[in-house]
Amino acid sequence: MNSMSKWIPDEEWATIVRNVPIVSVDLLIRSEEGIVLGKRTNEPAKGEWFIPGGRVHKGETRTEAVDRIAADELGVEVEIVESLGAFEHIYETAEIGGVGTKHYLANGYVVDPLTDQFQADGQHADFQVFTAAPQSLHQNVRAYIQAAETAELS
Repeated sequence: MNSMSKWIPDEEWATIVRNVPIVSVDLLIRSEEGIVLGKRTNEPAKGEWFIPGGRVHKGETRTEAVDRIAADELGVEVEIVESLGAFEHIYETAEIGGVGTKHYLANGYVVDPLTDQFQADGQHADFQVFTAAPQSLHQNVRAYIQAAETAELS
């Protein structure tokens, strides 16, 4: 599925963000050394260590969204190891001004990348592998790690 074919114009996206919870997937990425996190360059959670994720497109399954987001945001293929279930995330900031809070119904997944050569897509300034939680780890990422049976940070 071509992700560009699912682009929503800014005005329509602002209406959605203002009025509707967004169904999304978030990827907790394991590596042999630890957990892979990206430094966010945009809202929400700008400047914090976070995990890749994004909305589920209409007509797309959650697992198809996992594959697309891994390819789009990281440039890799992944294998799903564990489904963490649904999480409710409400952010006070959004990438579009004037919309108020941004509400996600996020589905968390632990995944293994099939390569460790990540290519950031502009939403993350850097990717690093962590064995211990960084100081600027977002509380929503902490919730995924606590829920995971197959991934952990000290």
